[in-house]
Amino acid sequence: MDDQTTAEDIDSFRLLARQWLAEVMPLLPEGRNNAQLAAEDEMGERARRLQGLLFEGGFAGICFPTEYGGRGLTRAHQRAFTEESLPYQMPTLFNVPTLSILAATLLDFGTEEQKKRHIPAILRGEELWVQFLSEPSGGSDLAGLVTRATRDGDIFVLNGSKIWSSGAFRSDYAMCLARTDGSLPKHQGLTMFILKIHQPSIEVQRITMVNELAEFCQEFFDDVEVPVADVVGEINDGWTVASRLLYHEREAVGGGSPYASGLPAGEAGHAGLRSDLINLARSTGQNEDPIVRQLVAEGRVNDRVGQQLTARVTAGIRTGAFPAPAGAIPRLFSSTNTERHLDIALEIAGPATGAWDGDDPAGLFANLYLARQNGSLGGGSNEMARNIISERVLGMPREFAADRDKPFDQVRHNPSPQHRS
Repeated sequence: MDDQTTAEDIDSFRLLARQWLAEVMPLLPEGRNNAQLAAEDEMGERARRLQGLLFEGGFAGICFPTEYGGRGLTRAHQRAFTEESLPYQMPTLFNVPTLSILAATLLDFGTEEQKKRHIPAILRGEELWVQFLSEPSGGSDLAGLVTRATRDGDIFVLNGSKIWSSGAFRSDYAMCLARTDGSLPKHQGLTMFILKIHQPSIEVQRITMVNELAEFCQEFFDDVEVPVADVVGEINDGWTVASRLLYHEREAVGGGSPYASGLPAGEAGHAGLRSDLINLARSTGQNEDPIVRQLVAEGRVNDRVGQQLTARVTAGIRTGAFPAPAGAIPRLFSSTNTERHLDIALEIAGPATGAWDGDDPAGLFANLYLARQNGSLGGGSNEMARNIISERVLGMPREFAADRDKPFDQVRHNPSPQHRS
């Protein structure tokens, strides 16, 4: 339990939340969960309405400071509310990346003006955010980005492209990392900006994936003017901000963020264990099959291990027992566990995942399987997570890098995309 928090505090808060949820928030439709509803809420309008209800009821931003519209309470309060909210429709679209990654980074590095302008608007459901980090030419080398921001008095002029920006088409603002000084080594000449997305100098293109969803986007910047006042952190010290952002991303993907609220029903994490494998076994009439029962048990054990791992690492980072990069450990486990979870689901569902009728649960798992690798890339790839754990947690030698300490403009790299299709 968090410091300075008593069981009575949590119990009274839980009862208050239980009563409010029953009076105000709509129940989940039978057989549906928040993950499915979020996928259908293409433009985020439902999520914005629900987030507004949370704010009006005093249950938005439970762990955010009161001066920015939050409640200023503890992780234990947030866990209690999330547990109570599981039967209800919740604005989980706001969880990642808006609340748990970008608002959290803004708390760490934003100016007072930036925090007071944006965080209350986020908590009211008025602003969805996205991160503009990855680039078409950059692969996993985030610090090797080539999008440029050139200073001109009180503005920067931004040119280049970003990609794999989840939900950018419906989002209002982004945190955008750009190169502001090519004479410095690649990690030192970067700056993080707050960027308003929908403006004439920015084009957002949606990317259709194999499961027919078009969640990912690519953005093109043509002389976009960004006020110096919208710099997050210090000019040319954007890597410090990006590193913290990636810490929050790993924490969010691993299920340890205190800023996420109302996990999608059926999702593992600190709110509970997934039950979708049990439901699948029952719906397919295999709940008494010994092999299927063993598979379901494996899924439950993995989720329990994930819960305990997240709790231990989160507490360790908070108390200083673990370094902050240890957040890569639950993030790595979460992605590998989700991959195994979906493998188990396909093994239980069998051939029905190749063709199904209507609301057959096998169809849901077939679509989820098509996006199975998403978790192994979010917050950096699994391979990057292993590097972080080995080098920054275990203290193993760093990999050789030929461009280390060299001015970026003296290093060979791919150019920024100039043409659109």
